[in-house]
Amino acid sequence: MADRHERQRAPAGRREALVETGFAVVFLAVAGLLPVLFEAQAPPAGLTVALIVAFALVSRVEFDVGAGYTIPTQILFVPALFLIDPAWAPLVVAAGLTLGRSRDIVRDHNPGRQLLVSVGNAWFAVGPALVLASFMAFEPKWSDWPIYLLALAMQFLGDTVAGAGREWLVLGVKPRLQLRMTGLVFLVDVLLTPIGFLAAVVAQDSPPAFLLVLPLAALLRVFARERSARIDQAIELSAAYRGTAFLLGEVIVADDEYTGEHSYGVISLSLEIADELGLDEDDRRLVEFGALLHDVGKIAVPKAIVNKAGPLDDEEWKIMREHTVAGQRMLDKVGGSMTEVGTIVRASHERWDGTGYPDGTAGEDVPLPARIVSVADTFHAITTTRPYRRAQSTEAAVKELQACAGTQFDPEVVDALVRVLARPSATTPAAFFARTAHPEPPKLRAVPDGDDPIEAQLDRALEEQLKHLL
Repeated sequence: MADRHERQRAPAGRREALVETGFAVVFLAVAGLLPVLFEAQAPPAGLTVALIVAFALVSRVEFDVGAGYTIPTQILFVPALFLIDPAWAPLVVAAGLTLGRSRDIVRDHNPGRQLLVSVGNAWFAVGPALVLASFMAFEPKWSDWPIYLLALAMQFLGDTVAGAGREWLVLGVKPRLQLRMTGLVFLVDVLLTPIGFLAAVVAQDSPPAFLLVLPLAALLRVFARERSARIDQAIELSAAYRGTAFLLGEVIVADDEYTGEHSYGVISLSLEIADELGLDEDDRRLVEFGALLHDVGKIAVPKAIVNKAGPLDDEEWKIMREHTVAGQRMLDKVGGSMTEVGTIVRASHERWDGTGYPDGTAGEDVPLPARIVSVADTFHAITTTRPYRRAQSTEAAVKELQACAGTQFDPEVVDALVRVLARPSATTPAAFFARTAHPEPPKLRAVPDGDDPIEAQLDRALEEQLKHLL
């Protein structure tokens, strides 16, 4: 949704312009051919104008649903198929959608895109018009329900093909994913279809009666505005949480450069494993933030312990093992979704056999995102130079992980890591980590005294405040 809102405000690229032009031109050709093909009688001018204006009004009601949006035109589209010859319906719908976007077309910095998108959005009307015209179902009859089901199916098919094709060609969204995201949009149309059919039955005796559905559209507009406001707030809150997470990532880098770079390096591998295991978006987000912040608690650990070249003694290990608890405590202070991330940070050093820390949780009781971060963390640690040992090869790291599968690590997660590393673009750790979707971690630069003292003071104050949260 955030991407769509941003894209609507941005100028259209050349690729988008070509795709939208192609779909709009083909639609006009098909819609213009239907009245000729079926020798459809031209509808009354007054009724046609009323339908176009009504479609324009209803098209202003945008309802965010799932990952897309819908407009409740179904309450008008169904009666329109029976008030005029259905072969003319696609052109009437396109005219109404275009009129509804007239203000945007005039005011927008890219009016051509608004016009083309409005025409292309009318593809859903072609399938039902073709079905009803072919079966000569010009009046709403309960006995014709199989025809109406076929018309509805053709509506969804046409809308899916056109919508998925445009998204795929412009944004690269795979059609299968697009179908999953638009399921709720089709559900809205299914629920509004009976209301439109009732309006069509009533309007047979008095055509202007179809306008009685407009108050329902006005009510939906009120709900749509409230929903849109809540979604905007959710997007802003999400951005704030993400910003907080990456701010903490900056602090980790400033506190200890290796720990910070290690955390960013673990992110890409963790996300690849999550995708390989088919995690949903909520768990994938926990994996991303858990990987970024799994070592945030090390800010509270003395640098002499973090960077010690030799093995740690018992007392030093006791202090080190507290870093996951300290990290969770910090994220609990942030609150919101960061509290859930804190549980992943706390569990990131638990073991499959229950001998990990700090709680000794075992098996599937350890959250899956934490098990993923644990494997990615270990792989990255083995394949990069640490204060206490030199980097080892990918093969050595995989062998060590497989040897510990079933004791320290979840065997299924280790297997997923092996499949990820078997991809052609992952021949070396360096090549693999270069594939991360994240930019290089921003670094708080150390400023000498006297050189930009305000920025230096702000950097130090930020670190002190975050350490105080511990």
